[in-house]
Amino acid sequence: MSSPVIGISFGNTSSSIAYINPKNDVDVIANPDGERAIPSVLSYVGEDEYHGGQALQQLVRNPTNTIINFRDFIGLPFDQCDISRCANSAPAVEIDGKVGFVIAKGEGKEEKLTVDEVVSRHLNRLKLAAEDYIGQKVNQAVLTVPTNFTTEQKDALSTAADKVGLKIVQFINEPSAALLAHIEQFPSEKDCNVVVADFGGVRSDAAVFAIRGGIFTILATAHDNTLGGDNLDAELIEYFAKDFQTKTKTNPRKNARSLAKLRINSIVTKKTLSNATTATISIDSLADGFDYHTSINRMRYELVASKVFGKFGEFINSTIKKANLDPLDIDAVLLAGGVSFSPKLATNLEYTLPESVEILGPSNANASNYPNELAASGAALQARLVADYDEDELKEALQPIIVNTLHLQKPIGLVDSEGNFVPILLAETSYPVQKKITLKKASGDLLIGVYEGDSTIEERTVDPAEKKANEEADEDESEWSDEDDEPEVIREKKYTLSTKLMELGIKGVKSGLELVFNINKDGKLTVSARDLKTNQVVKGEL
Repeated sequence: MSSPVIGISFGNTSSSIAYINPKNDVDVIANPDGERAIPSVLSYVGEDEYHGGQALQQLVRNPTNTIINFRDFIGLPFDQCDISRCANSAPAVEIDGKVGFVIAKGEGKEEKLTVDEVVSRHLNRLKLAAEDYIGQKVNQAVLTVPTNFTTEQKDALSTAADKVGLKIVQFINEPSAALLAHIEQFPSEKDCNVVVADFGGVRSDAAVFAIRGGIFTILATAHDNTLGGDNLDAELIEYFAKDFQTKTKTNPRKNARSLAKLRINSIVTKKTLSNATTATISIDSLADGFDYHTSINRMRYELVASKVFGKFGEFINSTIKKANLDPLDIDAVLLAGGVSFSPKLATNLEYTLPESVEILGPSNANASNYPNELAASGAALQARLVADYDEDELKEALQPIIVNTLHLQKPIGLVDSEGNFVPILLAETSYPVQKKITLKKASGDLLIGVYEGDSTIEERTVDPAEKKANEEADEDESEWSDEDDEPEVIREKKYTLSTKLMELGIKGVKSGLELVFNINKDGKLTVSARDLKTNQVVKGEL
């Protein structure tokens, strides 16, 4: 039996492992402590090493020997790293020009660890967890990385993995992995534009995809290294600190251990309020011997963190704009990462984006209930694909000439009986490509025009009288408010004709016509029309 290739999602805050089981299903692997979202944390007490949730618990009593938020430091010189991420844990220091950490080993001993060594130890723990779950040796993996990871960072990751006997057979971008897992679980034949928004603990990443015929094309990517779940935690910490200070006249912000206790409990509170409407916080001896007990409901939490939730929405909108698209061009937003569990994130997006945009979060029936596992699941699916290739075949398949295909700049389509442009091949469709459509009611002598089109956004104002006339007959009139007297601006996406590419004439069509649009690798367009009754065919080329 060959060794399985696993998928690993390695994040700054947490990591996940997945593989394709013998039944051909995706299994997200839990470590020996039962954690599927495994904290990317290492902690040391004397000679003992702790990992995952056990290490995270050490942040209160043993912060200077607990290493967090180290993923993004790999492969970068020290002066390019934001070491403030380590302010509440083992401080980052410079070792041989790289980020490193100095760990106390007791009795005056200390150990210097470069970030490369820390990454190796973390990946080894993930590898051992996978082997324990699968019952086989694991020596190959597909690893997810952000879209802005450099070649040097990928090389450093490969080297760190090689050190513990784990070969990285392929890197896959995190948003691509998340989208692959979603499409596998909820397949769709529809060509569409999708934003994948990954909101993690310390950073946010997004990518706009054009999906055409099952091929993913990234139109734009965006990254914010200052926006993540930690920002939500900070708002809760400040809320609880003010409340505690009001009740006890003691400031818990002045004590590092008090802040660590607040931070751990705020994280728990945030997670609780993703599933429940009320959460209770209880901390013994928070500061100066005072205990702290209080409750907070979801509405209060959402008000406290409203500015942060607003920034997540702004981040998505700015990414859409970066792709030179309008929100009306977007069909769906796929939420990934731990922050996606917060109901407020989805409701905010539903309010700010057009109704036509589907928000694919945990509360949506067409999306995963575990957005933090999407990337690992996608990596496992990719691992299944590459498992049958040898190293040379895989290198050849990943050549830029194969991966970076050409794309249409404008949609290509037909004109309907009312003179409206109907796109057949959407903009950003990669080629070579072929698409067939059937016009079942076509008959007689036909002249078929093939055009390029343009998409535009039209705005129109609906006056209050028209709005009221469109209300359902059974709507309670008492719900009519002064706000409804304001004119409403409606934005709609329209297609217009741009350039005629060709005309096809076919005579005596009996009962239906099949049209085939074909673009070869050189961008040559061929359109053929076939009479379904007589098999008469005419072709046009451009």
